[in-house]
Amino acid sequence: MDTVHGFDRLMELMRRLRAPGGCPWDAEQTHESLKRYLLEETYEVLEAIDSKSTKMLKEELGDLLLQSVFHSVIAEEHGEFTMDDVLQVLCDKLIRRHPHVFADLKVDTIDDLVANWERIKKGEKGEERLSALSGIPPQLPALLRAQKITEKASRVGFDWDHVDPVFAKVLEELKELEETLFTGDQERMEAELGDLLFAIVNLGRFLSINPEDALRKTIARFVSRFHHVEESLHAKGVTLTEASLEQMDSLWEDAKKAERNEKAKG
Repeated sequence: MDTVHGFDRLMELMRRLRAPGGCPWDAEQTHESLKRYLLEETYEVLEAIDSKSTKMLKEELGDLLLQSVFHSVIAEEHGEFTMDDVLQVLCDKLIRRHPHVFADLKVDTIDDLVANWERIKKGEKGEERLSALSGIPPQLPALLRAQKITEKASRVGFDWDHVDPVFAKVLEELKELEETLFTGDQERMEAELGDLLFAIVNLGRFLSINPEDALRKTIARFVSRFHHVEESLHAKGVTLTEASLEQMDSLWEDAKKAERNEKAKG
């Protein structure tokens, strides 16, 4: 299918679904009601990337694209803007933010490129950006928002020079959390746990590890191993509540060993 014609067909399909005689569910959706689906589709794209399944990624990217089309058609109906407007703004932004590609600007390093990108963004936003930390949506997942905040602070020089003091900060925050465990002060424990998580996010930045990705992959491993425990016990006619912790731990270690063997084969 021709890409341009395929996109036009998608727009027409969405308009048809929203029109009288179309789909009642699609017709009643608003920008607000669709917010949850935009988030869900975004995370399903991330899951597809983690799975390394090109088939799954192809499908999930389509579902994510549909959300942009859905919002654009709703805006079109209200006379606010069209998909053509969205694409024009995007193309203009890409050209404006890449003067080293589409103009004569010379950049020597990636750091120079990023710094110039930030200057352009700040100029686009004008006086709205009153802080070096402005422009980070509060709706972002907390780990991702923490990462972006530390990145922005680093760009203006508020940062350590190397990873050693960052790791020391993690140990310091862990110690402070430990000291609160027996105080019974829930508010203080929450604050210290937050400080520890923030320090770990900063460590991830120094190690070039995205904390959101790292935690998501850890959760996936936990779920996979737990399923192995459940299935192994079920095969023996034993339920989770009947199994001892020792049995579950042993099966958990079996799952970890199987993961290592599979990774070694790969």
